[in-house]
Amino acid sequence: MSRVTIIGGHGKVALLAAPLLVADGHDVTSVVRNPDHVADVEQTGATATVLDVESSSTEEIADVLRGSDVVVWSAGAGGGSPERTYAVDRDAAIRSMDAAAQAGVGHYVMVSYFGAGPDHGTPEDSSFYPYAEAKAAADEHLQGSELAWTILRPSGLTTDAATGHIESGEGVVAGHVSRDNVAHVIRAVVEHPEPATRRIIAFNDGAQPIEEVVAAS
Repeated sequence: MSRVTIIGGHGKVALLAAPLLVADGHDVTSVVRNPDHVADVEQTGATATVLDVESSSTEEIADVLRGSDVVVWSAGAGGGSPERTYAVDRDAAIRSMDAAAQAGVGHYVMVSYFGAGPDHGTPEDSSFYPYAEAKAAADEHLQGSELAWTILRPSGLTTDAATGHIESGEGVVAGHVSRDNVAHVIRAVVEHPEPATRRIIAFNDGAQPIEEVVAAS
């Protein structure tokens, strides 16, 4: 059993991942910004903690993460203003990584997106550009940290039910994946931390069992 803290606990993927982790016997804490979301989170079986990571210091985030074996970042500004996108998806994410290191967290799982990175190719006049830049910076900071990390890069998200199967690896191009399958990938990473460590897993819905993809070293 692991102690898992999900940052962005009221997000659609987080609300799907939390009950899977609880069912596996993990002690799950979901961090939310809005007190009105506590009840929704607690229906998943997770314990809710209210903290606005956008305005919290590294030390304040570390206090919440202390004792966690795994931290899952599944938060985001949700495409608001560019300023808020940078504040949450880049700056708060980076503070959470530093906080995780400070708190002695064993594993940090970043939910990013397919195509993220310094060569994301998004034009500067695109409304998606601030998010692409923010995620590139956050992922890069994580890769340069002392943490054991896994970066998940799901492609376009759908509301389809989980199939338990994805495609990943060489030659895979962006397509679609259900949020439910993303939740199952998070579950598999928590179950198989060692083969998932220091790996970037970009994926779509596909034909490979999720457990096999994640557990393959």
